Amino acid sequence: MISEQTKALFEREVAKYPATQKQSAVMACLQIVQQEQGFVSAESEKLVAEYLGMAPIAVHEVTTFYNMYNQQPVGKYKLNVCTNLPCQLRDGIKALKHLEHKLGVVMGETTADGLFTLQQSECLGACADSPVMLVNDIHMCSFMSNEKLDQLIDGLKSAEA
Repeated sequence: MISEQTKALFEREVAKYPATQKQSAVMACLQIVQQEQGFVSAESEKLVAEYLGMAPIAVHEVTTFYNMYNQQPVGKYKLNVCTNLPCQLRDGIKALKHLEHKLGVVMGETTADGLFTLQQSECLGACADSPVMLVNDIHMCSFMSNEKLDQLIDGLKSAEA
């Protein structure tokens, strides 16, 4: 079920569009669900689809297309490393491998302490700054050498201590 608070937030987003195009609020509604639950489950996708009058597969297509929607619980820090071809040519894969080694997880996994989830990203639009990564879908980090990656991880860990 969708809580009354969530419905109110959905209504606020839907009100931004013409009545015949309320499905345009799908991304905002998915973001609301994710903020409340930490991820967008298949059941949540169905509820959003029902609320917006959309086919559930159409909502699922949005959820799976964008990296910003988590389809399962993630760590406190979600690290998306760009591995698209331009970043691969400038050590994007090496950055990903370094993080896998440092964190003790492989791409797609979360560390045992729940702090870090490591993901690959198709393109973050900063090819000239590669290797690049996005932290928590907000903070872009450029020119991520192994030393800079170590500093970032160590700094985030120490902030938790």
